[in-house]
Amino acid sequence: MKPRLKEHYQKAVVPALRKEFAYKNVMAVPRIEKVAVNIGMGEATQNAKLMDGAVNELSLIAGQKPVVTKARKSIAAFKLREGMPVGCMVTLRGDRMYEFFDRLVNVALPRVRDFRGVSQKSFDGRGNYTLGIRDQLIFPEIDYNKVEKTKGMNITITTTARNDAEALALLRLMGMPFRQ
Repeated sequence: MKPRLKEHYQKAVVPALRKEFAYKNVMAVPRIEKVAVNIGMGEATQNAKLMDGAVNELSLIAGQKPVVTKARKSIAAFKLREGMPVGCMVTLRGDRMYEFFDRLVNVALPRVRDFRGVSQKSFDGRGNYTLGIRDQLIFPEIDYNKVEKTKGMNITITTTARNDAEALALLRLMGMPFRQ
């Protein structure tokens, strides 16, 4: 079974982008390449149990097992040693990526309190978009009673667009709610 958003991309987004940017080849049309979700847990240096909760919650949200990221170098001021776990991340591609993006746009983001849309200024100049979320409870997979600490996360959407204008048009057509 194909993800709903993948079909929408092929049937509606590709023709609209070809018309808007006058692409001659279908393969030149920008697409979402991958979605990376990262949770940074600086507090995990003092309390190692926080990392287990972050890993479990990220695996529920993403649908695949996250990788625990470790510190690259020691920083005495932060009581951090090289090799200590400081976060976890997951990279989604293919059908899982489309399913996650669909849930993010249609379910999770509208649950944010006082949500008016995401900023258009979070593009990096090469067509990639990064979004910061302060609370993991906006995802319906997370059980509120089992959460010991609220954790924020960064979601980076990597596209094949050559510039920010193409990426903005792609994400807007895919349903991303940008602020006006």
